[in-house]
Amino acid sequence: MNKLKIAERISTITNPPIICIPLFLIICLTLSFTPSGFDFSKFIVLEIVSLIFASLLPMAIILFWAKKLGTDKDISNRSDRFMPLIVGIVSYFIGFLVCLIFNLDNFLTCLLLCYSINTGVVLLFTTKWKISVHTTGLSGPVGALILLLGPIGALFGLIYPVLIWSRVLLEKHTLSQAISGGVQGFFLTVLEMYLFMNILNLPVANLVSLYDSILYILAIILTPIVLGVLSYIEVRNPLKTFIISEILLLMMFFIFTPASVFIIFVLTTIVSILISLYAGDEFIWFKIFKNKK
Repeated sequence: MNKLKIAERISTITNPPIICIPLFLIICLTLSFTPSGFDFSKFIVLEIVSLIFASLLPMAIILFWAKKLGTDKDISNRSDRFMPLIVGIVSYFIGFLVCLIFNLDNFLTCLLLCYSINTGVVLLFTTKWKISVHTTGLSGPVGALILLLGPIGALFGLIYPVLIWSRVLLEKHTLSQAISGGVQGFFLTVLEMYLFMNILNLPVANLVSLYDSILYILAIILTPIVLGVLSYIEVRNPLKTFIISEILLLMMFFIFTPASVFIIFVLTTIVSILISLYAGDEFIWFKIFKNKK
């Protein structure tokens, strides 16, 4: 299978309404564990709500709109994306209202509100710039999983550099658009979750702290950002610059962060390097490792 086919498959399975199915499944499973054991009834209710409002409705409008316009399922034309994004905002907000009115679960209630707000932010970006919905759609639920599961949730962030490669190789986004979508999604999700839990008085016990969550996010995004910056600026020796930058970051994570955060940074760096080497000359990150621009 050639690289283009692999990139297409990665892009397909990480389409936001699709990737949220397994990630929300993990979220709903986690939320259904109570001090007295696993609450199967709660799991079914949470899963149905998240499946309908975070996946099925947004997916249906994307497919309908793509067919109506005669375009691809990614709706690559920036100006064609407004209607699916607006419908997504409404769908997520209805899901938020259902959770709030029926008092289903505080975490899922806030998360669906985050989805609605974050999609609105993407809509604002889309008026001027084609920020990646794919990387935003990945980073949102991964940010939620970090809050719930810490390092286990952060492991899903290893998909991030792979997805960046996929979207750039397929020429769906520029490198900056792909990187920015993830950065936005990660930070907005964890910040908004704590904000909404306080404003709406919807406390959630045993969450990873905001400080530690940001550390996990930095561990996931910093190496892709370094590679992205070196892809755009002119330096005499990009490989040497990358190595020095990574050594400095490695030391900082080792000294100032918990071991689990350090491990996530190391793993993300390894994945970023491996996907760069696998990509070859078709991907700009590889040129950094060839020491050429």
